This record gives sequence, structure tokens and C-alpha cells, in this order.
Amino acid sequence: MSEREKAQQPEDLTRLFVERANAKDAEGLALLYEEDAVMAYPPGSQTVGRAAIQQLWAELLPRMPRFEPEPPLPTLISGDLALTATPPRDGAGARAQVVRRQPDGTWLRVLDQPEFARP
Repeated sequence: MSEREKAQQPEDLTRLFVERANAKDAEGLALLYEEDAVMAYPPGSQTVGRAAIQQLWAELLPRMPRFEPEPPLPTLISGDLALTATPPRDGAGARAQVVRRQPDGTWLRVLDQPEFARP
């Protein structure tokens, strides 16, 4: 595994996600998540754990279009937890992640809700 940039701020995770998704780097995407992270994807189900998240992205990325950066909404931080969100350009309603500061000061995703459907 090569040395990859780590998120120094919670907001860095969104930028790193877009960069790695566009590079079709499933391993790099998985490294943005804690070992036991939960991602609410595919819609209607959950993918649990970094290894499962990497496997999911390995299957999906070859068929996915290029990701475009989305401007972040203000981040909410409470101690070592933060809530990040972006208003999606694809009409998915919203995207939100709970992220946690790691012992080295960097940030990783703990919970990822990539799509909230509008009621």
C-alpha cells in the first residue's frame, strides 16, 4: 500500500473521496473509513467495515461516472466527532458523514449516508 494523503480537517475527506473515486482507487477510498465504519449504501442496505467498503467500491467504481466536487456545508465539531455534509448535485437530497479524529490528529469516516432521498 502506498502512502496516501490523510484528512487533516474533516472537510478534507470529501475532497479526498472525489480524488480517489475519480482515480478508481477502491483501496484509497476504503482508507478514508475507520475499520468498523458503516456506509448506508447501496440504497436500502448497509455496508459494514473497511474491507466490505473496499469490496463494494471495487465493484462499483469501474461503472461509475466521474465525480464532481460538491461544496461542503458548515462542519459541526464536538470534541473528536464531526458532522460533514454536502448538498449533492445529482439530486440525491443530501449527503452526510460522521467523522472521528484519530490519535494522530487526522480524520476518518465512521458513518456515511451518501444519499438521503427527498420525501
